[in-house]
Amino acid sequence: MAATATAATAEEATIVCNEGLKRFETEDKEAFLEYELRNRGKVKVLDILHTYVPSSKRGRGLAHHLCISAFNHAKAHSLLIIPSCTYVSDTFLPRNPSWNSLIYTKDVKPSM
Repeated sequence: MAATATAATAEEATIVCNEGLKRFETEDKEAFLEYELRNRGKVKVLDILHTYVPSSKRGRGLAHHLCISAFNHAKAHSLLIIPSCTYVSDTFLPRNPSWNSLIYTKDVKPSM
């Protein structure tokens, strides 16, 4: 029974980037992370606006997986992150400080 639950969680954690809707989402489109691309001078940033996981899917780590996908995308495309979403700023980043190097600050100089 535990193997089935793990398999279901792993399947639901498949995240795709939907550039048309400007969001990362689960394949069933029920859980998602919305973003906006912005320019801050010469720096391009990915502003994470909102993370949503329906109550029926909470507790499975989907919000975490959505964030990982967004941060990996930003890193791969030389983008910095503005964590406007409170889940990202108040929960994800404190639990995952290794991603802090991608956070946009006014003092940052593009080095990517």
